[in-house]
Amino acid sequence: EVQLVESGGGLVQAGGSLRLSCAASGFTFDDYAIGWFRQAPGKEREAVSCFSSTDSSTYYADSVKGRFTISSDIAKNTVYLQMHSLKPEDTAVYYCAAPIGWLDDSTWYDAEEYDYWGQGTQVTVSS
Repeated sequence: EVQLVESGGGLVQAGGSLRLSCAASGFTFDDYAIGWFRQAPGKEREAVSCFSSTDSSTYYADSVKGRFTISSDIAKNTVYLQMHSLKPEDTAVYYCAAPIGWLDDSTWYDAEEYDYWGQGTQVTVSS
């Protein structure tokens, strides 16, 4: 059974940093993709970033480019989302997700491409 467990959320002041973790189990962590999404109250779910192990590709939403960095630790079966220069508009529940199939730059941001989801972790950025 595939399981994704997020951690690392919390309350931080604007300009601060957080690192989210997505611990994965139940699938081979040597050829995979993991995406991060977020959803703020009253808003639609938004793609944030994705890591694909196929060629170590990374993808980012324009709203987080230059501030967020996605990385992977195969030994720990964990994908991280390092977030810097946080803004109040980054406040949301953050989810990690994994697809059964492949992702590329034309599909990584589509939530319908993902088959497994974590339970989410709350990130709150105060002004």
